[in-house]
Amino acid sequence: MQVKINGKAEEIQGGTVLDLLKTKKIEPQMVAVEVNDKMLERDHLATTHLNDGDQVEFLFYMGGGL
Repeated sequence: MQVKINGKAEEIQGGTVLDLLKTKKIEPQMVAVEVNDKMLERDHLATTHLNDGDQVEFLFYMGGGL
C-alpha cells in the first residue's frame, strides 16, 4: 500500500503506526506522530492501522540550545 510519510510517497506493508516506526527503526518515545492531520496519543500507536493513501508526519524531538 502507498502512504505519504513527511510529504514523500512510500510503499509500505500494511500494519499499525507502531509497525511502521519499527520498520523505519524509529524509537516511539523520540517522535510525535500525526496521521491525516490528527496527532496520535502514544498509547494509540499500536492500535492505529494505516490505510492506503494515509498521510503520516513524524515530528522528531531535538535537544540543544545554549
